[in-house]
Amino acid sequence: MTSKQAVLSALNHQEGGRVPVDFGGTAVTGMHVSCVTALRDYYALEKKPVKVHEPYQMLGMIEEDLQEVLGLDVEGVFPLNTMFGFPATGWKEWRMYDGLEVLVPEKFITTVDENGDTLIYPEGDTSVPPSGKMPKGGYFFDSIIRQQPIQEEKLDPEDNLEEFRPVSEKELAHFLAEARRAASTGRAVTATFGGTAFGDIALVPGPFMKHPKGIRDVTEWYISTLTRQNYIHAVFEKQCQLALANLEKIHAAVGDLVDVVFVCGTDFGTQNSLFCSPETFRTLYMPYYRQINCWIHENTNWKTFKHSCGAVEELMNHFIQAGFDIINPVQCSAAAMEPEKLNANYGEDLVFWGGGVDTQNVLPFGTPEKVREQVLRRCKIFSRKGGFVFNSVHNIQAKTPVENIVSMIEAVKEFNGSK
Repeated sequence: MTSKQAVLSALNHQEGGRVPVDFGGTAVTGMHVSCVTALRDYYALEKKPVKVHEPYQMLGMIEEDLQEVLGLDVEGVFPLNTMFGFPATGWKEWRMYDGLEVLVPEKFITTVDENGDTLIYPEGDTSVPPSGKMPKGGYFFDSIIRQQPIQEEKLDPEDNLEEFRPVSEKELAHFLAEARRAASTGRAVTATFGGTAFGDIALVPGPFMKHPKGIRDVTEWYISTLTRQNYIHAVFEKQCQLALANLEKIHAAVGDLVDVVFVCGTDFGTQNSLFCSPETFRTLYMPYYRQINCWIHENTNWKTFKHSCGAVEELMNHFIQAGFDIINPVQCSAAAMEPEKLNANYGEDLVFWGGGVDTQNVLPFGTPEKVREQVLRRCKIFSRKGGFVFNSVHNIQAKTPVENIVSMIEAVKEFNGSK
């Protein structure tokens, strides 16, 4: 069974096939650059600095030689620009706080402030305020909130729409070239086209924008989903119109080269509860998700991918009703997210893309044997109804012991070999 066949089998809930593996296919299924470096060293691959293809989370590019060793089955297509508004091109060396030498994009421009924190600038433009900060000794960036004082009577939904625009010919050419490249690998293709993530809190502060306007404070945005629902609806309605028009153009360009489209990364769960009530989800978010998912299902062969961290078991049926095919990262350590219950109740309707090993405790702090035990158990549970693509619970974080990552990979191979 080829990589693509294994993934398609999982997407169609066909039991009995091997469990496919994704690392690097999306911005929420990757590895920190330090982990990619450690794996290259462990497997004695060519020694060279690893490229940081997603600078916000400092995710490392997993190149073909390492993909082969790890047995990966998914290839990602990403937008033209990164989270800080510049393309991942023109590589140059950069040193992290711990001394690790990595490669970063040409427009990855930073300064260090009086506290020793590293500041990064939207589009690499140091003439405007920085939009991200890596704390001294840290491993990734946080958005800097640049919220202007809110004058209620002057709030204009258009200000929260300035990042949404018709897809350009340059972007269409980029997506086509990348989709062709990804498909040529023989792996299943995941694509992130952008514009369909309604209220994704990572995007709300606009780290890619020089002068974001509108509601850009994280707390204020969450408050607004309750107190300014008319404003949020106005944003979502226009965003949805633009997204549908863009999807039509993108599909005309890439066609069936793509297998899975990353629709939304909006988080709805904390460790113990939801960010909003199910009623708010139904009335504020679902109408727009349904429009996007229905168009995709009616006009393409793509499967739709929904990311949400946290305790979202109460929303699983809502995700299904909204038309999502895939749920990620399957945070089994959150309240009411027990693997057995999730698979029993939702395994016929949702593909679990993640949940393979806990990245809060077991993978970073457990022993290799504990990692192996959990991976084997999760593979057994989530693959029962066929709809499972192995990934950890969100990205593998910096300084995770390489022996544990190797144990994770070997355990998946062991599980597949036992079938």
